[in-house]
Amino acid sequence: MFHLLFYTPEIPGNTGNAIRLAAVTGAHLHLVEPLGFDFADANLRRAGLDYHDLAVVTVHPSLEAAWEALGPARVLAFSTTGTRGYADVRYRDGDVLMFGPESVGLPEEVQADPHVSERVRIPMLPGRRSLNLANSASIALYEAWRQNGFDGVS
Repeated sequence: MFHLLFYTPEIPGNTGNAIRLAAVTGAHLHLVEPLGFDFADANLRRAGLDYHDLAVVTVHPSLEAAWEALGPARVLAFSTTGTRGYADVRYRDGDVLMFGPESVGLPEEVQADPHVSERVRIPMLPGRRSLNLANSASIALYEAWRQNGFDGVS
């Protein structure tokens, strides 16, 4: 199983889509507070549709609490400043795919955290700011899952 870690997400629709993504892939979604919304938000519920009860989602009060819960896992921090392409990574079961808030991405100090094993990027055309958070998580998670034979699919 893979872990998606959203560090202080801001937009409820993106997190709702990530809940749906976690439900259909078997990934565990971790959210680090503060969140830019609450779980009663209509946009969150609408984006997640009826998948909320099928997904495993954990909200952590801090990044340190998330690290404690995740244990000694390999953490891949996704950023436009990443040094390795996402398709060049050999993903392993238990990897943590970490993404930052929509407005600013992962702060440099989070990317430099000793728990982070590698900084990874998703290629884009020059002059573009970034991909949507839920789309980025989908691209990365499906590549990781594909490399592992879509484990769990019959």
